[in-house]
Amino acid sequence: MPITSVTQDPEALTLTVVADFAVPVRRLWDAYVDPRQIERFWGPPGWPATFTRHDVAVGGRSNYAMHGPEGEKSCGYWEFLAVDECVGFEVLDGFADEEGNPNHAMPTIRMEFAFEPTDGGSRMVTTSHFASLEELEKLVGMGMVEGMRAAMGQIDDVLADLASFAAGNGTEVALLGDTQARITRIIRGTVQQVWRAHHEPELLRRWMLGPDGWTMPVCEVATAVGESYRYEWENQDSGERFGFTGLLLESLAPVRAVTTEAMIGMEGPAVVNELTLTPLEVGTLLSLVCTYPDASTRELILGTGMADGMETSYARLEREVLGAR
Repeated sequence: MPITSVTQDPEALTLTVVADFAVPVRRLWDAYVDPRQIERFWGPPGWPATFTRHDVAVGGRSNYAMHGPEGEKSCGYWEFLAVDECVGFEVLDGFADEEGNPNHAMPTIRMEFAFEPTDGGSRMVTTSHFASLEELEKLVGMGMVEGMRAAMGQIDDVLADLASFAAGNGTEVALLGDTQARITRIIRGTVQQVWRAHHEPELLRRWMLGPDGWTMPVCEVATAVGESYRYEWENQDSGERFGFTGLLLESLAPVRAVTTEAMIGMEGPAVVNELTLTPLEVGTLLSLVCTYPDASTRELILGTGMADGMETSYARLEREVLGAR
């Protein structure tokens, strides 16, 4: 078991958990900031977690839900107060309803995660700060310590599984609930480089083309919240043309952008796309969470081969814009 000590301090109103791991700090850090990895251990056995949002940056937020064996659902959120890569992060940790809104009837705690190297690998010290002794005792009584022990007992398997999260895996799609999909790809470049490649027209025109043989004659980028964007593509041989338009809803440069997306000339509700960029040891994790109007629309759009076209574009981004080999 990774946990080596648990200290409850009723005077300081803190609960401190120390855990040791046989991997470098970088590997442990990546497991916490990568939504694909943290959701494999954050929920205790029998209560797997799904992270629908995980932007590890000051001002960022995580939304997650843990699903019980009898159909139960427990939702929570983090609000990031401080982030120091490979050193630590600080969050407000609270309960949420199924829409992700804070549940103010339950306690909210401030948690500090500190990472440090050791002779045998790395250590993580998690300090939870409570507003009152009553809140501390309430959460401990609800099984907080036992839940942390059970959840963290799963981390070693995730840390050992390098293949599932390797940079060479290409574009991958994971279904989240009934109406969402998370598309992920490791891009061999920095967060700043990947952000620029998504927001500068001259760079977008060089890589966001899908299969060979297409051009991007219209590339109007939204640069401020509330602005609209418009992208159009044209086949060089047939002259066939299509495009998408939408609004920029949120922006936290250079890590998060939320947009709507609708095909030009088509009626119906728009898709909401949440782009998150996360620095990892092997490159930048690009995560795109798409929320569709319903399950059938999700199935229809993913069935068009969208992920294959995105992989072709991302490979072109690495090859022709970022110079990765």
